[in-house]
Amino acid sequence: MQKLAIESHEGASRTPWNKGKLLGAKPPLRTKHVWAIRTKLQVEGRTRDLAMFNLAIDSKLRGCDVVNLKVEDVAPHGITVDRATVRQRKTGHPVRFELTEQTREAIDDHIKAAGKKPGEFLFASRRNCDRCMTTRQYARLVSGWIASIGLDPRFFGTHSLRRTKATLIYRRTGNLRAVQLLLGHTKIESTVRYLGIEVDDALAIAEQVDV
Repeated sequence: MQKLAIESHEGASRTPWNKGKLLGAKPPLRTKHVWAIRTKLQVEGRTRDLAMFNLAIDSKLRGCDVVNLKVEDVAPHGITVDRATVRQRKTGHPVRFELTEQTREAIDDHIKAAGKKPGEFLFASRRNCDRCMTTRQYARLVSGWIASIGLDPRFFGTHSLRRTKATLIYRRTGNLRAVQLLLGHTKIESTVRYLGIEVDDALAIAEQVDV
């Protein structure tokens, strides 16, 4: 359940970082929302943003891992691969992910348009090309994408992109172990909490299995 953060009585002169923000787990995007954002970015010719959005949806990576990707992580030979592996910054464990054709095309277009080379960050800072985009910059981009299709950005965040495909896979297959691997979680309990799986969901899936 999300709620608006309220100002603490302690230190009334200091504005808390979460004032006016919605706290709690951010929900995944619906398929229609993904396509609406994707189409808008394509029409507006925002090559970098389209590559970043598609990659975030496909990879299911945390924001800190998305911004730290380098060219060779997804295009080691100049052309984007259909499967890639990166080491997660939070856990230190490697995670593998797939890249669909439309995502590969978007990344290739971005690499070409930006003149990216191996060793460079795929999504560099606008101020310093030797540094990656910050997670705060990424979060602002996501908020802009969300707002551009008429949704309230307070209800969504970078984790909404990470959750989107994982949630869809789980709903279609009920395969919690597969989703755990795709998200790079070390414990199945983390995946259960992350997807917000309730007992009723588990029972509904169990009812479809005839032994």
